Amino acid sequence: MERTVVLYPGLGVGHLVPMVELAKVFLRHGLAVTVAAVKPPLDSPDFSAAVARFAECNPAINFHVLPPPPPPPAPVGSGSDGKSASPIVGMLGFLNAMNAPLRDFLCSLPSVDALIVDMFCTDALDVASELRLPVYVFFTSAASDLAVFLHLTSMRDSINTSFGELGDSMIHIPGCPPFKASELPSDILSDNEASRLILLMFRRHPESRGILVNTFESLETRALRALEDGLCVPGRATPTVYSIGPIVSGGGGRAKDHDCLRWLGAQPDNSVVFLSFGSLGRFCKKQLEEIAIGLQKSEKRFLWVVRSPRIDEKNVFEPLAEPDLDALLPAGFMEETRGRGLVVKLWAPQVEVLRHRSTGAVGTHCGWNSTLEGITAGVPLLCWPLYAEQRLNKVFVVEEMKLGVEMRGYDEEVVVAEEVEAKVRWVMESEGGQALRQRAAAVKDAAAQAIKEGGSSHAAFFKFLEDLPLQVSRGMVSA
Repeated sequence: MERTVVLYPGLGVGHLVPMVELAKVFLRHGLAVTVAAVKPPLDSPDFSAAVARFAECNPAINFHVLPPPPPPPAPVGSGSDGKSASPIVGMLGFLNAMNAPLRDFLCSLPSVDALIVDMFCTDALDVASELRLPVYVFFTSAASDLAVFLHLTSMRDSINTSFGELGDSMIHIPGCPPFKASELPSDILSDNEASRLILLMFRRHPESRGILVNTFESLETRALRALEDGLCVPGRATPTVYSIGPIVSGGGGRAKDHDCLRWLGAQPDNSVVFLSFGSLGRFCKKQLEEIAIGLQKSEKRFLWVVRSPRIDEKNVFEPLAEPDLDALLPAGFMEETRGRGLVVKLWAPQVEVLRHRSTGAVGTHCGWNSTLEGITAGVPLLCWPLYAEQRLNKVFVVEEMKLGVEMRGYDEEVVVAEEVEAKVRWVMESEGGQALRQRAAAVKDAAAQAIKEGGSSHAAFFKFLEDLPLQVSRGMVSA
C-alpha cells in the first residue's frame, strides 16, 4: 500500500512555499502527499492565488484548504483586556483553533502514515496524539535558529529578567556564534503573552518524533552537531534532527515571460544588484526614498522590487496594493536611472533572477527561504533583516557562514542613502566583495552536492524514511 503523509503548513505564503517543496521531495521517494493548507483569517488574494498556482503546477500533490475554525468567543488577536494583541498572538490563537478542522480532515482520509507540521503549528501535536499518528516538525528556518529557540526555553527559566532587559548583552548558545540579546525576535524580548506563547511553542518541539530542518550539513555543521549531541535541550531528550535541505523552489511557472528577465538578459555578467524583501517586507516612503538615492549614487545596475507601505502595521496579511512609483520615489529617479536600473512593482521571479548570469548580489531581508535561494544561486547577500528571526539569520550569514555583509542601520528609523550606496559599491567592486562572491560560489556547489545521491541531505532524508513507522490500518487514526 502506498504510504501517505499529510503536510500542515503555517499561515502565509512564506510557510506554504517550503512545504510544497518538501511535498515534491516526498513524491520523488514514492509517497502520496496531501498539503492541508490554512487560509489566513483575513481575506488574502495572495494566498488563494498561490494555492491555485501550486495546485496547477503540481497535479500529483493533493491540496486541501481547511475550512475556518468555529468562531471564537472574542475576536482572534484580542487580549484579555480587550486591547489588540500582537500579530503573533493572533496567529497562534488562530492556529490553535484550526485543530478541530484539521482533526476532522485527518479522520476523513482512508489512511495516513505521518503528519508533518510547520514549526508554528505545534498545537497540532495534540491532534496527532489523539489520533495516534506519528508527527514530525518541519522547521523552515536555519538549524542555528532551531538551536537558539530550543535553548531559550530553558534559559528563560534560569534568568530573573526578560530577554529584552538584557539589551546588548551577549548570549551564548551551543553551536552558534555569540549574538546580542537585542538580535532576538522582538516578540520574544518582552515578558508578555507573545513571548510566553512562542517559548511554549518551542518547548513542545521535542514532543515530536523528529525535526526536519531545511539546511545542509556543511552549511551549519556546528549547530547540527550541538543539536545531535543534545546540548540545546538540557535535561530533556532531543528528537532526531534531519538536515534535508536545501529545499528551494525550482522556479518556473509564470516567471518565464517576465519583463525583468528580458532586461537582465541585456546586462553584463554579475553586474546587477537585486533588491527584494520577501512576501511581507514593506518600507515606509522615507525608507524607499533613501534606497532610491543610494542606488542612484552608487552608479551600479539594479533590479528593485517595490511594494506600497503598509497601512495597518498589525495586519501582516494586508492585501497588496499596486505602488504609485511617482508618489513613493524621488522626483526624477526613474528617468535618471533608466537603462541601468529597473523598478518592478509588487513581485519578481526571485529564483530565476537570482540564478541569472547578470545578478551579482542580492539585498535581502534574511528570511530563510530567500537566504537559501541566494545561497543556492551563489550570490553574496546584502543583509537587511526586518522582523521575526531575520536578525539572527543576519548574524549567522555574516559571522558564521561568511556569505553576506550587514546593511548598517536596519534597527534604526531608516537605513540612510549613504549606507545603501557604500554597501552596494563594496559588494560589487571591492576585493572584499569579490572574496565574498568566491565563497558564495563554493557554498553553492556544496549545496548541490548535499542533495545529490550520496550527499548528506539525501542520506538524512533516507534515514527519516527508514525511521517513519508504517500505519498498517485506517482504524488506528479513526475518531
